Amino acid sequence: MNPGTAPAGRARRRPLPFRLWTRLRSWRRRRPFTGGLLAILSGAWICALPLAPVTVMIAQGIAGVPSVLMGVFLMALGMIVWAQPRQATIAGVLTVLIGLAALVMSNLGGFVVGSLLAFAGGGLMFAWRPTPRVRRRDRRRAARAADPVGAPAPRSAPAEGGGPAPRPGPRPGEPVDRRPP
Repeated sequence: MNPGTAPAGRARRRPLPFRLWTRLRSWRRRRPFTGGLLAILSGAWICALPLAPVTVMIAQGIAGVPSVLMGVFLMALGMIVWAQPRQATIAGVLTVLIGLAALVMSNLGGFVVGSLLAFAGGGLMFAWRPTPRVRRRDRRRAARAADPVGAPAPRSAPAEGGGPAPRPGPRPGEPVDRRPP
């Protein structure tokens, strides 16, 4: 047997990067991924600014503690919504509230960028709703039921006057011929 050929009866496996990308895509589709990502980015932005040089900071001292705490909470909310998508509603509300509090308590919410990211991420989390997962087998059954292959086309009665019978309309999925007869 050649090392480059697959044994008979076994399907050829796809390369590892393709399989990993497919699994990541299906994982992302079952949760509010973008909202969680924006919440994590906003938390990192708000959390990193108190660690910046003093010339960049607007307020230093005790104001750095709430900034770090709010950033950590925002990152935690983003990860929670990835791990538990059913908590997306409450996590979205909390993300927006923490982003609003960051405007007042931590350097204008990371110079407004962190708060805007938190508002967008929280809104996406709050608006996310799970969609039922449809199996491939069920999709095939629904497609077969909608357009049975091999079903005879309906015949119409001959037109009065003995002329040819009118052509039936196109079946679902068939291209439509728009040319005049």
